[in-house]
Amino acid sequence: MKLSLAWLRDFVDVDLPVPELARRLIDATAEVESWETIGAQWDPERIRVAQVIAVDPHPNADRLRLATVETGNGPQQVVCGAPNLAAGQKVAFATEGAELIDGHTGERAKLKLRPIRGVDSAGMVLSEKELGLSDSHEGILVLPDTATVGRPLVEELGDVVFDISTWANRADLLGVFGLAREVAAVTGKPLHEPDRSYRESSAEASGLVSITIEDPDLCPRFMASVIQGVTIGPSPAWMQERLLAHGMRPINNVVDITNYVMLETGHPTHAFDYDLVHDRRIVARRAKEGERLVTLDGVERELDGEMMLVCDGAGPVSIAGIMGGGNSEVRPETRNILFEVANWKPGSIRRTSGILKLRTEASLRFEKGIGPGMAEDAQRRALHLFEQLTGGTVARGIVDVYPGKQPPREILVTAARIEQVLGIAVPAGDVQRILVALGFACEPTPPASYRVQPPEWRPDVVIPDDVIEDIARIYGYDRLPPTMLRGALPPVEPRPVVDLRERVRDTAASLGFQEILTYTLTDLPRLRRVVPESDHVRREPLGVLNPVAAQHTYLRTSLRPMLLDTYALNRRHEDGPLRLFEVAFEYLPVEADLPHERPVLCALLGGPRETRWGRGSDERLDFFDLKGDAEALLRTLGVSATFEAAREFGLLDGHTAAIKAGKERVGILGQVHPDVAAQFDVDEPVFLLELWIEDLARVLPERPAYTPPSRFPEVRQDLALVVDESLPAGRLMEIVRSHRSSLVRIAADVFDEYRGPGVAAGKKSLALSLRYQSDDRTLTDEDVARVQTGLLKRLEKEIGATLRGG
Repeated sequence: MKLSLAWLRDFVDVDLPVPELARRLIDATAEVESWETIGAQWDPERIRVAQVIAVDPHPNADRLRLATVETGNGPQQVVCGAPNLAAGQKVAFATEGAELIDGHTGERAKLKLRPIRGVDSAGMVLSEKELGLSDSHEGILVLPDTATVGRPLVEELGDVVFDISTWANRADLLGVFGLAREVAAVTGKPLHEPDRSYRESSAEASGLVSITIEDPDLCPRFMASVIQGVTIGPSPAWMQERLLAHGMRPINNVVDITNYVMLETGHPTHAFDYDLVHDRRIVARRAKEGERLVTLDGVERELDGEMMLVCDGAGPVSIAGIMGGGNSEVRPETRNILFEVANWKPGSIRRTSGILKLRTEASLRFEKGIGPGMAEDAQRRALHLFEQLTGGTVARGIVDVYPGKQPPREILVTAARIEQVLGIAVPAGDVQRILVALGFACEPTPPASYRVQPPEWRPDVVIPDDVIEDIARIYGYDRLPPTMLRGALPPVEPRPVVDLRERVRDTAASLGFQEILTYTLTDLPRLRRVVPESDHVRREPLGVLNPVAAQHTYLRTSLRPMLLDTYALNRRHEDGPLRLFEVAFEYLPVEADLPHERPVLCALLGGPRETRWGRGSDERLDFFDLKGDAEALLRTLGVSATFEAAREFGLLDGHTAAIKAGKERVGILGQVHPDVAAQFDVDEPVFLLELWIEDLARVLPERPAYTPPSRFPEVRQDLALVVDESLPAGRLMEIVRSHRSSLVRIAADVFDEYRGPGVAAGKKSLALSLRYQSDDRTLTDEDVARVQTGLLKRLEKEIGATLRGG
């Protein structure tokens, strides 16, 4: 929001330095991002107000004229080629040495005097472009008649324009008058109301136009007036200057009035050519599905059944609250105006604006929630300006259809609650002064209470604490005494799933995986590559109403597509091994409005295996590399897990295992099926691990098992055992690791699996690396042999394992 200091001073007498005013606004109202001083570069000694006394022809040029100007230091002669130069005008005049903007190059340059076609010129009469006010260079800048001759131009036209960031629920701050009210409350200065007076003709507005609201749930109020006999022309210079300062382009007096009133009051308005309104009636209704309208920007827009329209007897003439239609716009030949000020439901305007991708100054304000009561002030202020600036006459009365009128809201605020919220007691006189200055009705009610009625332009004030917030910010946050926190800190609530998610993320990174972050949105084709048809929950994800891109249309129900996409993108420029993971949410639809956000670790691994020196080799990373990483991760978490052969859509049969902790299935591990991988442009074996954080949290031990390290050395031996081909290695390892004999523990790992000559059909050989260790002594060869004999007997008895070559 732009705020002109000169415009602000129309409503409140501000004499604070600019930095101090900005600080007070920041402390009490809204963030002042920056400010710009218009005219800061105008030298007060060299650029002043002058008056044109006489205009004579140039003796040597038909297009040039000689102007005699009075600058306060006596008449001076100036050569000027502007077509709008006339005697009696007040103008901006520059003498030699003034720094101006060159009208041809656009660069800043100092004015140097020289004869023009044989005639000396004492200075230069300036245009808006040369002063940096606009790009207009066709004629000179004509100042108001009230300008003082000889006064520095910076004092006459100079201004400060603030750039203010307002709050999402304070539409009243999107108008100069709304900010003036805040400044008046902060500074204690009186607020001057704008002139809203006008004369009315004998013609009745209600006889000239009828208003119908078919959908009052989206249009609480609609006001209309008729102005007859207007003359379309340029708006006065002061209005154009203010529009330009606020970033709006002047068009003509009628359109400029609608924009001016919107900037001043914060309430959008619209003017129609009355003679183009069919049947002299206006209808506010929802659009029909597929209905079309060409808006003022020349674009034909297709509408749906939830968009509001303003229509006449023939059809749509405006997209409600956003932009008018080209079929009823004000033209140079327009003589009669239908002027409307309406109020619209914020959510409806926001939705329509988003779908049509059409953001305007009007929609920006309606989206923030404008109080319906603001409409009448905007209407009467505009009618005053129409009468003053267009030469038209205002028809008697205002057609006001107000189905959404609500009784005044009353909020009871107690002094005890004010003290409870702010920590201090605010004097009753200050409470009343602040609330009245902000437009509230405030009636003290014994004992120590206030009956408060929020103004109609403040729909954001609903509960007592909203009122207290306004009291606090105007009273001054700096007046609240600093106090130390009292009381005990609340106990930390356990968050097992959140904590486990972070532990899993840290552990995966420590195992050499690189974390990635992907979009939560995807598209159906990509998602359905990894989800079976039988999984109706994951195949029917929640869609986004207004997606920013076709590939970001649905909330993901699986992380697998994102990981595979990222793997393929990285493989294009990376020849070495790739280890990627993400800990994020799957969004699973449920009967409630919001999806179930299921935290999952999804990891991918593939590429060549590196040597111990970090160099590539001919071997490829495989299932067992990822299985080892999964075991290491689970071991770090203190979870004892087993792996069982399983089948999973998108993974290769025979190369897939379910991860179980006790009876609980906590994840899946396997090779991505080559056909699925190919759909993501992955043409090499790639292996996937999923751990389901919520399921894992249920089996997580409260404290991990701990065995103190032995003070005695371990003895290492390798064994090759022949077992049934169908026996999982995990079952063998479970027996070996659980075997105990005379305080001797056995640690074991599988380092080889063999099928072939020397091993009977239906059998396989598993090579184990065993580590024996005792807590109370150094083991001898005899001790190890005795333990190993017992272990082999147990293995043969329980799973039929025999020593290879034995």
